[in-house]
Formats: sequence, structure tokens, C-alpha cells
Amino acid sequence: MRQFFLFCVFAFFLVTSLFAQNSNKLSEDTTIIAGKIAIIDGDEILAIDEENNIDSLLSVWYIQRALLDTSIFAQIGNYDLPMADLPDEVYINRLKALPCIIDLPYNHVVRNQIVYYTQKMKEKAEMILGLAEFYFPMIEEILDLYDMPLELRNMAVIESALNPRAVSRAKAKGLWQFMYGTAKLYNLTMNSFVEERFDPVASTHAAARHMRDLYNIFGDWSLAIAAYNCGAGNVNKAIKRSGGKRDYWDIYPYLPRETRGYVPAFAAANYLLSYYKEHGLVPKQLDLPPHIDTFMVNKPLHFEQVSEMIGIPVDELRKHNPQYVYDIIPGNERPYILRIPHEYTSAFAENEREIYVYKDSVYFNPNIIKQIAGRGSATPASGAQIIHRVKSGETLSTIANRYGVKINDLKYWNGINGTTIRAGQKLVVYGKSAAPKPAVTITTTTASAGKTTTTTKPTSGKAIVHTVKKGETLWNISQKYDDVTFYEILKLNGFSEKQKIFPGDKIRIK
Repeated sequence: MRQFFLFCVFAFFLVTSLFAQNSNKLSEDTTIIAGKIAIIDGDEILAIDEENNIDSLLSVWYIQRALLDTSIFAQIGNYDLPMADLPDEVYINRLKALPCIIDLPYNHVVRNQIVYYTQKMKEKAEMILGLAEFYFPMIEEILDLYDMPLELRNMAVIESALNPRAVSRAKAKGLWQFMYGTAKLYNLTMNSFVEERFDPVASTHAAARHMRDLYNIFGDWSLAIAAYNCGAGNVNKAIKRSGGKRDYWDIYPYLPRETRGYVPAFAAANYLLSYYKEHGLVPKQLDLPPHIDTFMVNKPLHFEQVSEMIGIPVDELRKHNPQYVYDIIPGNERPYILRIPHEYTSAFAENEREIYVYKDSVYFNPNIIKQIAGRGSATPASGAQIIHRVKSGETLSTIANRYGVKINDLKYWNGINGTTIRAGQKLVVYGKSAAPKPAVTITTTTASAGKTTTTTKPTSGKAIVHTVKKGETLWNISQKYDDVTFYEILKLNGFSEKQKIFPGDKIRIK
């Protein structure tokens, strides 16, 4: 009896010690915020799982960066993920049965990724499955052109959740999340009017060439896939630190933290796209046309010209031509492609000559074009940008009304296909209405009392005086007032385009 008692005491202290170690580990890399697991790195919060609000099917910040090491991932599995609804043998056999050239490993990291896809993110997964029906035929055709494994199509799922207008925190853009330097290396056009990282076809060609180059460097698809995420240099460093090993799982501990989950994510994405039916998932029916035709554009063309002449909604043109940042195709620079749903093809072909000249003096006013050219390619033509955090009960309609923008524009800017938004979601809003309109502050002196009073009046058509504040430029001042352009401010004040302004300066605004 005494021995049993001593054994129980020993076991108690052993379990307590292990729990304390795990608790310390949790406090170093994860924490609890409002009852939710958060992944942290020093003072930086990398991710918070708040009401299952995951930004994309496989968000690097929520999943891949959570794979800091196996112990932390196990904690996430315990606290965050539901239990796998199938035994390991089923997942193993299903992955082995896939007709893939690229090795798809199975371990607890891959399993938890699969669980996340198939059990916790069902709504997101079904959206991805619907988009895959539209984008995968195009991606597969291009991969086949370069003689690449067709399962590489699923990298676009990991990169962007098949959103061609996706933009990461690091400013990687498009279906394949190209950084600016890499995009330049593969000859993608990026200027004030065109952002080919947003072009699904052009960016897929570039991605195929990039992956082919990486495979030629490493001779292994798993290493090439990892290098796509973190760069060939980082993979070479990991190989060197591992003692020259060239197996992904041998160099796994030496890879950048955000890359460690990338190959497991690729395996899980392949599993999802092949076995979604077995998990009761149904591809979301999206309003995407079955067939798209292309036209070569050799002259300047505005989406509004096409819309008004043949009746196609501007939003429909944007959906299939996301690379044209300001709804303008600068065909005078070089030939560019316009993609149109098949049902509008005949109308465009029959009226093409008339479309180019329709209101061309309005849509291609030199001052407007000059303004756009000075903005760069970061922001759509509608102007300033803010981030709106969705509050409970808000809809796309109420948010659009609040900022004076169109619902379709709001959906377009944020890659929203349906109408569903959630509390806490961040939406990008562009336009002069994005920021609250400043009222005009007028200082007057009452002679009888000798007092100075400040009154606030809304902007009117009369000229008023704006006092420059710290950090302001003529451009962002022009965005703060209705119906005021940058060039009108220059003309009214006799300024040149390179005019410098300083805090306290007085500028007339009409």
C-alpha cells in the first residue's frame, strides 16, 4: 500500500512538472486572448483564431506560421482543431492512391492541415472548390504547356485561395502571390495602369516558369515548392545547416518558420480537391461564365465605353480583367488582352470601332490620365484608401452607403464573390468618400467682444482657405474635398506640379 502511495505521489509530481513545462512553452509562443488561442512571436501577434475567422483557405498567418514546431502545433491541435473524423489509415491510403508525381507525405502535421480544411473551414473550402472549377482548367492547360505536374495547380489554393486580387501583408499579389522583384524577373507588366500579377493567365505562365526554374535548381519537387514560398537561398541555407541533406523532412527544422507548413499544406490541399465529396463538401455555385473569349486591344479603352455600348456590367469586366487597375486598357502602349464572356462576344466584335471612340474625350481627358499616371499601381482610381473593420450587423449595403461607394466596387476591391461578410473582417475602401469629409474651419473675430471664435461649415462651391497640417501633400488635400482635383488646386493657387508645401501654409480650395 505504501509503495502504491509513493508511486501515486511520484506520478503526480511528474505530471505536474510536464504540465508546467508545457504551460511555459504555451506562454512563450502562444497565449489566450478572450478565450481564443493566439500565436505570438515576441511582441507581435501572428494570429488569433476568433470565431473561426480565417482569411483564406490556408492563411499563411493563421496556419503556416502556427507550425512553429511540433509541440506548439500539438497545442493548437488540442485547443483549436476538432478531432479527426477518420483514422490515420484512411488518410494514408487516400493520399497514396492519388495519381501524383510529387510525393505527398503523411504525418500529424499533414493530418491537422487536412482536418482544418475538411472539418473546420467547410464554408471556405466550398468557396474554393467552386472557384477551382473555373480556374483549374486554365491553370492545368498552362502547366501542361510547360510539362509540369498538374497537381501544382493546388499551390494557387495555398497562395491566394484562388483569389486573383489577393494582396498579402508583404505586398505579394495575385493568384500566385508574386513579390514585385520576382514578378519583374518573369516579365510581368506592372505600371500605373496594368498590374499583371492580378492577371490569372499571365501570372500562371510566370508561376510555371518560376517553379520549373526552382525544380531545375533542386531536382526535387518538395524542395522546389518550399523554395517558391521562402526563396531558393533559404532552402540552400537549410540544406547546408542540415549537413547537406536534401529531403524536405530532414531540412524541415532549418527552414523559415512560415515555410515549414507549406509542403504539408500542399499535401492537404491535394487531399481536399480529390476527396471533398467523402467529407460532404459541395462546391459553391458561383456566378462565373462557362466560356470566355479574348480580344486584342490596340487602342486606349475604358471599361465604361464597353459597358455602355454593349450592355455588359463594368463589374463583369473587372471580374475577368483584374489586371487593369483603373478600368483602363492602355492599348496605345502595346497590345493588351480584353476578356469578355461569350454572350457579349458578337456585340463587341460588331461594334468595336464605335466602342473605341465612344466618349473618348471624356474617358481619356489628358488631365485625368496624367493624374492616374502619377498615382502608381497601388491604389485604384477612386482615390484614398482606408481599412474598415466590419461590425456586428453590418452588411455590404450599409458599408457602401456609409462611404458613398458602390456595393460592386466594395466587393471588387476585396475579392468578395457573394454577399457574406463577418464581424471583425477587414475591408479595403477606396475613394474620396473613404475618409470622413472634413468640414471647413473658419476663424472669425467678434469686434464687440474682442474674442476669436471658430465655426465649422460644410464645403461649398466658394473658395475657402485650407491650412496645411503636418504630413499633408497637395494630392491628399485634394482627396479631402468633394469635386476638387489636384490640378484645380494647382491652378487656383498658381502652383507647379512639384510645388512644396509646409505645415501652416494657406491653400485656397474651391
